[in-house]
Amino acid sequence: MAAVSIVRPGEGELISHGPSSIRILEDGGNTAHRLGFAELVIPPHTPGPPQHRHAQHDEGFYVLSGTVRFTVGQDEHDAEAGTWVLVPPGAPHTFANRGDDPVVMLNTFTPDLYVQYFRDLKAMVESGQPMNRETMTPIWEKYATEPSTDFAP
Repeated sequence: MAAVSIVRPGEGELISHGPSSIRILEDGGNTAHRLGFAELVIPPHTPGPPQHRHAQHDEGFYVLSGTVRFTVGQDEHDAEAGTWVLVPPGAPHTFANRGDDPVVMLNTFTPDLYVQYFRDLKAMVESGQPMNRETMTPIWEKYATEPSTDFAP
């Protein structure tokens, strides 16, 4: 019989970078790297990463609480609790919590390429480097991600 993975409250790998935190619930080790899964908590009035796009994985966001501002190219979308956002490879995107309440989202990565990115980002922040396009771009490149301010072809 195949093993079942159960991650209880307070378990999982906690990664904090800046004011936000990510709790890795599935790093791909139980799914033959088909799926990575995390819980993302963003405090009020917190900007997101620079707009970017992924070349090799889909990224999904399910909003559990709060309202998230997603920017896709030049379009902005407010996603309240109960909203699912799926970003396919090549689509430029970013997100931020512009509201007064914390945001909690479930975040999927198929395949799981981006889970290690969060570990690398944590190491960068702990080394004292700021989170900006210049410092993040070399990390993004390792995971087939690039900065973007326009629509993908």
